[in-house]
Amino acid sequence: MLVIGAVVGVAARWIMPGKDPGGLVLTVALGVAGSMVGAFIGRQIHWVASSQGAVFAASVIGALILLAGFRLVTGMRRMGTRAS
Repeated sequence: MLVIGAVVGVAARWIMPGKDPGGLVLTVALGVAGSMVGAFIGRQIHWVASSQGAVFAASVIGALILLAGFRLVTGMRRMGTRAS
């Protein structure tokens, strides 16, 4: 699961490049969590089954959603500290 998470996390960061705090550990965590989120959402909307190759695509989409949310939260936090 960690290897797949690393691959998914790297794919998400490659698709959505930018400056992010954190390194390999954050990338793997993002990939693992994204895999779970993407696979769950894909199954709920009947887009993927557990044995399909589309689970990888759903995992990357989930990781992209989490990466965008992470950037939104950390960006808001940075803006909040500058205004103080």
